[in-house]
Amino acid sequence: MAASNSPETRAGRARFSYPVFLDLTDVPVLVVGGGRIGARKAEGLAAAGARVRVVAEEVSEHIDADVVDEVRAHRFVDGDLDGIRLVVTATGDVETDQAISRSARARGIWTNAADQPVDCEFILPAIARAGRVTGAISTDGASPALAKYLRDRVAEILDDRVAEVADILAAERADVQARGGSTEDIDWTPRLRELLDAPTL
Repeated sequence: MAASNSPETRAGRARFSYPVFLDLTDVPVLVVGGGRIGARKAEGLAAAGARVRVVAEEVSEHIDADVVDEVRAHRFVDGDLDGIRLVVTATGDVETDQAISRSARARGIWTNAADQPVDCEFILPAIARAGRVTGAISTDGASPALAKYLRDRVAEILDDRVAEVADILAAERADVQARGGSTEDIDWTPRLRELLDAPTL
């Protein structure tokens, strides 16, 4: 039987309860807000490969025109959503962010409103990275400070060795697959322990 999606059921679980990792390579993304927070969001999205359009009435020195693909120095209008697949708002004005979220939602575009979970279809976790290994922590929007604290603890174990192990295992999995084998039936635990416990790789 399918789970109920009634308000009563939704109230009993976390809203943002299905974590995913996105491939944003060449995906058009809109960031609304030209201040420090908007710049940080834009830089993170660009680093993930997105094609970032920034819209802001006032574009501060924090926005790096060499990082983003397009800067539109005007108040948000609905046409700014044309061709966009993901939106992040960081205007600092609740009503403006709500209006942008409504416009995006009407087009079926998923939106994140900085520090306003109620106006989000997705939220951004606190992230720790080592090479291709990424750890993401979310508190369902309850406490970004707690998420960042836990992220820092995770970062303590995501060191250069972990990044190197990931590359080694990727090569070993590719070798198994090239020989026609399945990597799903292999217990990788002994190999992981061998690599992670070794003095050097």
